[in-house]
Amino acid sequence: MCDIEEVLSNISANEEIAKKFFEIEACILTIGNFKDLFEKLLLLIEEKFSIPHVWISIVRENAVSYLIEALESSPMLKERLNIIKKGVFFELINNRAPVLVNEELKPFYRFLPKNQKYFAKSLAVVPLVLDGVVIGSLNLGDFSESRFQPDLDTFFLSHLAVKISICLSNVTAREELTYLATRDPLTGLLNRREMEKMLAQEFSRATRYGTPLAVLLIDCDDFKLVNDTYGHNCGDIALHYLAEQIIGIIRNDDMVFRSAGDEFFVILPNQTSKEASKVSERLQAFFKAHPVKFEGSPIPISISCGIASTRDPEIKSPVALLKEADEQLYKTKKGKDLRSVQ
Repeated sequence: MCDIEEVLSNISANEEIAKKFFEIEACILTIGNFKDLFEKLLLLIEEKFSIPHVWISIVRENAVSYLIEALESSPMLKERLNIIKKGVFFELINNRAPVLVNEELKPFYRFLPKNQKYFAKSLAVVPLVLDGVVIGSLNLGDFSESRFQPDLDTFFLSHLAVKISICLSNVTAREELTYLATRDPLTGLLNRREMEKMLAQEFSRATRYGTPLAVLLIDCDDFKLVNDTYGHNCGDIALHYLAEQIIGIIRNDDMVFRSAGDEFFVILPNQTSKEASKVSERLQAFFKAHPVKFEGSPIPISISCGIASTRDPEIKSPVALLKEADEQLYKTKKGKDLRSVQ
């Protein structure tokens, strides 16, 4: 009789577990972006199974770089995300099966998010698969040694991993379409369409709160000459170099776009024209001192900038702000042309 009661008790417990996993799956299957998918997944697992530590590890050498970008954009996931080296990850994870450990946990400390210390006595590491390739893991940590002991059945965790894999494939397809629609394929920067949208948002915010907003329109001088002299491959390398260096020099809150051809556009929230001028000077000084390298040879790069700010009383709209920056750029380049003739 006791055996029957135990069997019935186990069936009931499994049904309850299955129900919780089904509820999680139902919630995540319709999510269309990486950030929301992982935020929802972590919170649901934590809530429904009362697991104190739930986090994500992503393999660094990963073709889906925008996956990492999406996760790092979330304040919550920054605390629950670990980017781990490929060699370190696969040293501990040999296949797609979930791994349960409650002894000698020290090697798995490398899976922990940066600056986080989890006092777990047992762990479950569930590999995450995208297009047939393991790209990371969902990690669960508990204070109890028996919660994830190695001899337990991992059926439900394996089933969840399959569902997550399906979600990742669906989300990847959507994210790739979004990426292609919003990004410049050469530099990876946001395109002009996104620039106009974000400029309108920042202009509205600056107007509402009475804060300054400046913009910087950047043009590569004599870029046609670079293409004609060294070839379009060199021109592409130069544009990519410009994009990377501009990102590295501006603030984290600033936004850079490739607006057209050899032109870049920078939105500088809470900055005045004077402060934008300093950014322009830093950029011009940097490119003057650091030419782009092509086939081992330095290729000089020179830029011109047009600056505009909402502090100008004549600027009443984002379109006017953009037009003013364009006019200032034209004046700057015309001044350079006159000096070169003299």
